[in-house]
Amino acid sequence: MSVRVRYAPSPTGMQHIGGIRTALFNYFFAKVHNGSFILRVEDTDQERSTPEALQDLYDTLAWLGVRWDEGPQVGGPYGPYVQSERIDLYRKYAEQLIAEGKAYRCYCTAERLDTVRKEQIARKDKQQGYDRHCRNLSDTERQEREAQGLPSVVRLAVPLQGKTTFHDVLMGDITRRNSDVNPDPVLLKSDGYPTYHLANVIDDHLMGITHIMRAQEWIPSGPLHVLLYEAFGWDPPVYCHLPMVMGKDGQKLSKRHGSTAVRDFRTKGYLPEALINYVSMVGWSYDGEREFFTKDELCNLFSLEKINKAPGIFDYRKLDWYNGMYIRQKTDEELVNLLTPYLAASQFIQSSPTPEELQKVHRLIPLVKERLKVLSDITDMVRFLFVDIPVPETDSLLPKKQDIPTTITVLEHALEAIASLAEQSDEVVEQQLVELAGTLEIKVNGVFMPIRVAITGSSVSPPLFDSIRMLGLETALIRIKRALEKLTHEVA
Repeated sequence: MSVRVRYAPSPTGMQHIGGIRTALFNYFFAKVHNGSFILRVEDTDQERSTPEALQDLYDTLAWLGVRWDEGPQVGGPYGPYVQSERIDLYRKYAEQLIAEGKAYRCYCTAERLDTVRKEQIARKDKQQGYDRHCRNLSDTERQEREAQGLPSVVRLAVPLQGKTTFHDVLMGDITRRNSDVNPDPVLLKSDGYPTYHLANVIDDHLMGITHIMRAQEWIPSGPLHVLLYEAFGWDPPVYCHLPMVMGKDGQKLSKRHGSTAVRDFRTKGYLPEALINYVSMVGWSYDGEREFFTKDELCNLFSLEKINKAPGIFDYRKLDWYNGMYIRQKTDEELVNLLTPYLAASQFIQSSPTPEELQKVHRLIPLVKERLKVLSDITDMVRFLFVDIPVPETDSLLPKKQDIPTTITVLEHALEAIASLAEQSDEVVEQQLVELAGTLEIKVNGVFMPIRVAITGSSVSPPLFDSIRMLGLETALIRIKRALEKLTHEVA
């Protein structure tokens, strides 16, 4: 059997990190088995689907280097691959089910359905939902409604007895009583557009999908989909419901945890290879020890058996660690190209940098390479080199538990020591500052932190002496003097 899998998102929002994990798992599985990875756009929710979301889908997969074998933009033998272009097909199959007595037209108004729902709630009915009012209409009653031109939907006639079972690779056999399945769900809406269930089953069958990997939240829909396959007389594909992606609080990953849209991670400066590696580890493990994999390696090593049943926890700090490790694997030339757009966006350099500007960026790389977690960190990290930073606030100049007079003494001695960098080595000056800490009986950080903040405006920056040389000794001394004046004014 030739493996055929699909990623079938709805273009109603930006690509979510959980959805992309589903895409990656499908992609890896296809490549491991020399199969086909199909992209299908499920845009039957016309009110919520947007061109922006569709473009984001294409852009995100392109950025990750995930290329589909069949689908929009590339075509294939089972197209079109956009559901809104397949409407006539769904109507045809819906009519087939009606003709075979496996589905029927329902003429109930929204007002009637709302009344039924409220009455069920008031009675505290064990099973709530559609009451199958139109399921047993006589031919005459149906003809009357059609003659009146009443709008209708098409509903599946779910068997009233028995059970439906489907097998899941991870979860085993899952069985549900037919009486507990959504009572006669809508397959075709009154506007002629299919619901997710109808279009999904038809497309998966006609496109020859062999394995379905989707989130565990779709497990409740499994029995319904199997009933549809049985109604059409088709064999269902192999199911594998993937563990949910959760935040560290055990709740489904959402914006309250942080960014969830892939484009936000991309904008912030995460590398595609880092994101692919980390996201693949959320709910999957090769041997419980190895953590780093290239995309090509995952295309050779991925297997369904190594997917965890339990939800995967998305740890933003762990992703930062992965990204920092991948940044450090880049050559200096690669980092220049990656960081230049961020420096240009902050107007530190021109969008088309001059040779002098590029040379300055090259000089920056050794200073920041070990400190970057995401590419956008570069902006705040080197701001002091490109703009005249304001004099830091008093509180930011004071190390923890250190008073203003002591900090003034530190900066007064620092002026002389830093000025000597014109003649002495970094090591000699650094030793002088360390000895100053001993003389004042304070921690070494109590000396270096005020100097760093005075010069760079931040307690976190590239190495101090390298920063001073990049900035220029004269400018560094001016900034220390300004900080000293501010503190002196505070105690005056």
